[in-house]
Amino acid sequence: MTSSPDLIEELRAARPAAPADLRARVRTIAAEPSARTKRIRFGFPVRRGLLVAVPAAAALALASAGVLGLTRSGGGSSPAVTAQAAEKTSSGSAPPAPLAAREPARGALDSTAPQSTGRAQQVSASLTVEVKDSNGVSHAAQDALDLTRSLGGYVVSSSVATGEQGSASIVVRIPVARVQEAITGLSGLGRIVSQQVQISDLQATLDQLEKREATVRGQTARIRARLATESLDPETEATLRAKLQTLRSELVDLRAGISTTNAEARMATVQLSVVTPDASGTVVPSSRIHRTIDGALNVLAWEGIVLLGILIVLAPLALVGLAAWLGRRLYRKHEAERLLAT
Repeated sequence: MTSSPDLIEELRAARPAAPADLRARVRTIAAEPSARTKRIRFGFPVRRGLLVAVPAAAALALASAGVLGLTRSGGGSSPAVTAQAAEKTSSGSAPPAPLAAREPARGALDSTAPQSTGRAQQVSASLTVEVKDSNGVSHAAQDALDLTRSLGGYVVSSSVATGEQGSASIVVRIPVARVQEAITGLSGLGRIVSQQVQISDLQATLDQLEKREATVRGQTARIRARLATESLDPETEATLRAKLQTLRSELVDLRAGISTTNAEARMATVQLSVVTPDASGTVVPSSRIHRTIDGALNVLAWEGIVLLGILIVLAPLALVGLAAWLGRRLYRKHEAERLLAT
């Protein structure tokens, strides 16, 4: 058996020559790694580029969000306060007076106060005023009760709560002729938060009740006249007396309805609410740092939405590119195995 050194010496002495086609294949295979190395050497370093590009993009997004948030927060007022001011400006009402100005402008109240038209009307008003603290709630409630009595009205209900968030709710009835004085006086108890006056016409209802009352009284008078002057059979007399009793009951109801409607037209219902700044839900303007953070978060949210949209659009293209790259790699691997097996 020939040893390995002897076999090596024999091979060197024999010097076998490879076929020409095998030499050509070997040269082709040897040339491919050099070309691949050349492409990689002069190509763009993808991994290193991603390591630099991703942190740079994140830093740029944070910086732009901070700059935009700081710029938007320079207005000095929160969006809620700005919206309230715009709404009051568009409605034509002046901003509320401070607590020191106890007497409101009469011109603003005269436009909402009911006017005397000579018709029966149901007048109701609701008013909310804001005072400084819980002690102010107690004083305003007492002043409202005193004003009601001085105007010839009376209290329907009263609820006063003191404490950290004091409030009062008072419902009073005021003569319609003096409801304008009542609204003016109650408005001077604090800063006006809201005010509403509703007027419903009662004259049509009152006219119908009075017309029906006149008809019923006429029918009653005719039945009484027949019973007093005519000689009627027992059956007819019983029928007339039963109808007379029904008309009397209806007449009582009609007179009660007329009395109630007139009373409703004579007295107006006024509901007063007294609150403190904590209980009224007054919006406190946020600080500039808070507005800056909110603005930056909004910008980051929009940037995230835009980035998500870009990813959704590019995802199919990325999948196609990945499939092509995998296919090419598998094909090259298959060709290399085939050449080595030949």
